Amino acid sequence: MIKRFSGYAVLLVFAVVFFGCSSPNGKVINEIRIGLHNNNVLKIQVDVLTDSAVDAYAEYWPQKGDSINKMQSNVSKSSVSHRLVLCNLLPKTNYQYHIVTTKNGVKRISKTYSFQSKDLPMWLQEQFKAINKFPKFVPAEFRNGLMLVNKRYAPGIAVLVDYRGQIRWYHMVDGMGFKVAHFTKDHTILSILGTNDEPTSYGSQILEINLLGDTLLNLKKGQGDFTNTIHHEILRNDQNQLVTLYVDKRIMDLSSIGGGKKDTVAGDGILVMDNKARKVWSWSVFDAIDPLKDARLLKSKKDWMHANSLNFDKDGNYIISFFNNGQIWKVDAHTGKVIWKFGKGGTITMPAECDFTQAHAAHINAYGNLMFFDNGVDKHQSGVFALKLDEKNKTSKLDLHIKLPKEVFNGRMGSAYMINDTTVLVCCSKRHIMVLADRKGTLLWTMETAMPSYRAEFIKGDELSPYLRP
Repeated sequence: MIKRFSGYAVLLVFAVVFFGCSSPNGKVINEIRIGLHNNNVLKIQVDVLTDSAVDAYAEYWPQKGDSINKMQSNVSKSSVSHRLVLCNLLPKTNYQYHIVTTKNGVKRISKTYSFQSKDLPMWLQEQFKAINKFPKFVPAEFRNGLMLVNKRYAPGIAVLVDYRGQIRWYHMVDGMGFKVAHFTKDHTILSILGTNDEPTSYGSQILEINLLGDTLLNLKKGQGDFTNTIHHEILRNDQNQLVTLYVDKRIMDLSSIGGGKKDTVAGDGILVMDNKARKVWSWSVFDAIDPLKDARLLKSKKDWMHANSLNFDKDGNYIISFFNNGQIWKVDAHTGKVIWKFGKGGTITMPAECDFTQAHAAHINAYGNLMFFDNGVDKHQSGVFALKLDEKNKTSKLDLHIKLPKEVFNGRMGSAYMINDTTVLVCCSKRHIMVLADRKGTLLWTMETAMPSYRAEFIKGDELSPYLRP
């Protein structure tokens, strides 16, 4: 049974205090306090006081597990007061730990202590139900990674879940939903937050946290040049700047097509900001095409193009997808010039079998191909495409086309990412399901989810080290 969220409960922090804790070699740790970190049952905080400035960290392991393969907390440097956070915990499990201190090259280990992790709160239990239909065909890469999904209405939750359906990490925010969540190359989670009153993937706050759950960045609409609603995507570029999509509303005279003289057309743009919300660069779809040339404008003016994903090409330029016109564009990151358009009426010739209608999660995959989830609204069948583009000759060649079973048709939202050269992780948001499919469209693994995440990102195990081990 999959339980839906109906609210949340307050967790009680437990605390155990040890005083005058001597290590076997005589080093005294003045005090150890242990409790929940940020009220999160999958993170334990150990506060340690030492009698002199040292480096300190905790080593910990399941009581019934292998103490040789110990896990390690963060390292507190040259201090007498240390905050150590233990991650990668399983609920209701007994653990042992000790404190390791170093000073002037001398390493000392404290006595061994124990604690029991708490159970997940009721509102997080039974959120995922995994069915491993063909276990021998599920690649090791998939078993050794985690999936990032997000709950979009308040209280918002970002979750890292394994292929068994077990929650391995989570972070909750009160009063806001995680509209979009993205795992960065710096091993942080960058997200757009929004209220329940804001549309599905639209928000007014940018939050970045690390895997310890600590806030690294928190920007709100109204700060600096962050004046527009943002939506669908939040990334960092190679200059560590924030890159997102924003709503660009323009007052226009639409009387020539039956609208008002002062009508409003809502388009989309790309916004680049620094960490202090100062604009570095921006681009608008209004700079590229004239809305008045769109025969459907009066029907779509409240959300004219509906940009729904943004990513980087290998050369650093932008790949942006639009739902309403069924196209994917490449935009020059410096001049704003549209380099090519892919889709019906585009500038890149498509193979006959590439009959996609709407795209989500457009990106360049590990094999250098343009990849995206096809909602398949016209055919009432969703799928996945990957194509090799020849920009010079304006042609494309099909590399991958997965036709998903019609029972997981997903007309809105969704994503598809390669796990290896034979399998793809697909998120069918509206169907509350994630699937692992091979190139023939066979569903090797499925997972029902109570939270209809906008997409599901796959994160390799080595990108989660040292704090999480799938």
